[in-house]
Amino acid sequence: MAGTDHSRRRRGAGGAGPAVVLVEPQLGANIGAAARAMLNFGLADLRLVRPRDRWPSPEAVANASGADEVLARARLFDTLAEAVGDLSYVLATTARARDMTKDVLTPDAAAAELRAAAVRGEGSGVVFGRESTGLDNDALALADAVIAVPSNPGFSSLNLAMAVLLVGYEWYRAGEGTPAQAVLSGRARAATKAELLGLFEQLEAELDACGFLRVADKRPTMVRNLRNLFQRARLTEQEVRTLRGVITGLVEHGRSTRRSGSGAAAAAKDGRSGSGAGRDK
Repeated sequence: MAGTDHSRRRRGAGGAGPAVVLVEPQLGANIGAAARAMLNFGLADLRLVRPRDRWPSPEAVANASGADEVLARARLFDTLAEAVGDLSYVLATTARARDMTKDVLTPDAAAAELRAAAVRGEGSGVVFGRESTGLDNDALALADAVIAVPSNPGFSSLNLAMAVLLVGYEWYRAGEGTPAQAVLSGRARAATKAELLGLFEQLEAELDACGFLRVADKRPTMVRNLRNLFQRARLTEQEVRTLRGVITGLVEHGRSTRRSGSGAAAAAKDGRSGSGAGRDK
């Protein structure tokens, strides 16, 4: 999805967050796409263990789509042990059950553990295997726990960059604080209760005047239902003013129509009277 705001500070160059360790990645394009996913979620510490293609990789640069700073900081290692040697808490990703005892975390649970490690001041990292075969058991043995993504058991293999993006998203979400639900209201603020009450009172007064709320024992329930309807809409102050204007416009139009109708009826009556008088003569 497009949507980068270049006016805002780019996060990631400071190296915050867990390291992303790619073990024997096969394609430079996937490394670039993984770097892009990392910067999307504020990660910058990319570590490569024996990438198959040449490095630096033009394909990686092309697929990073602007995340060049992540590629520029990437470090090469001969072994996974060297790549994670300075880290205290390491998670490994796998889509297959293994013959070893390991804690298995979902991505969101893993993100919480990674955040906790950061609070403790511990260096952390997430290890991803090669595109074709993933990580072997020796690599998993170096990890404190395993990340497994709940997915279709009949088709659970993820593209390397997709896996990095998913873990990066959960890590970012765990500490970023964006609410799960929000209302896009442009520049208009949410209506205050006083403004809503003003709308309710105006609407109810006009409904009383036109006879809509004429049944006394049903009136309280009908008023509550109408108020609840507008409360659920979470109106902005601009929307409240618009609705109040609509009510005023409809009322004035009704009055104008009634006045015009009365005038027309009176004219017609006068016309009939005049015709009759003429015939009497």
